[in-house]
Amino acid sequence: MALTTTALNASNVYGAMSRLANRGQSGQAADAAADLAAGAKSPDFGAMLRDQVREVVDQGNASEAKQASYMAGKGDIIDVVTAVSEAEVALDTMVSVRDKVISAYEEIMRMAI
Repeated sequence: MALTTTALNASNVYGAMSRLANRGQSGQAADAAADLAAGAKSPDFGAMLRDQVREVVDQGNASEAKQASYMAGKGDIIDVVTAVSEAEVALDTMVSVRDKVISAYEEIMRMAI
């Protein structure tokens, strides 16, 4: 079940990044006006990224805790494998996002001014 949560989180991050990347100038103005009218905060990429990194670290810590409990004879191997798989998927997602950000940065740096 938690693996599905990790996949859902990855999907949410990719979806949010896609929406941010695909909005045009007119779309941004319309979205900003709608957000202001609704009293909503504008999306903060830094906060979203910080939350996702924190979640990856938390999943890694949970995985280590499950491994330690199994080594002490108190855990179940299925829980350990599931936790390790969740942590691996979360880390792979974070690395993919990092690679896309670096690629975008390099492309921007190659643009002529």
